[in-house]
Amino acid sequence: MGRDELYAAAAREYGRALDRLAAGYETDAEKRLDLRQEIHFQLWRSLENFDGRCALKTWTFRVAHNTAVSHVTRERRRRAVFVSLEEVETAAGPEAPDIDQARALAHLSELILQLKPLDRQIMLLYLEEMSTAEIAEITGISAGNAGMKIHRIKTILGQRFAKERNHA
Repeated sequence: MGRDELYAAAAREYGRALDRLAAGYETDAEKRLDLRQEIHFQLWRSLENFDGRCALKTWTFRVAHNTAVSHVTRERRRRAVFVSLEEVETAAGPEAPDIDQARALAHLSELILQLKPLDRQIMLLYLEEMSTAEIAEITGISAGNAGMKIHRIKTILGQRFAKERNHA
């Protein structure tokens, strides 16, 4: 299968997930569109070297996340500094009184956007229902480390939601 056919298959199968991924990395609508285009371009370009040693899904998300992390790094100079998990855990956030599901998801997205790129990447992959092994392969960390980070991030985000609801 050639590069164009592989790209068409990946875009068809994972296009919506790539759109969500871009939204997870970029909140500005215009910059998000640029990021989506860059992800698709880099994916198409990278498929020239795809040799099938990993699944097309793994390759697609690895390229997408690497492109998004590069985007974040470029934008970092113009945006607020990212915080560590510990800072997210202890920071006082905006109150969220009895929010509905849509607002809860928006709030979760805001909290995820505060994470450093690797932690954000892991959480976005987890939310895409990828296995710990797939997350480890995409991010280049061990499966044990990926599992630990997922557990830690979920705990911190859960505590943050509970804390903010109690302050409402």
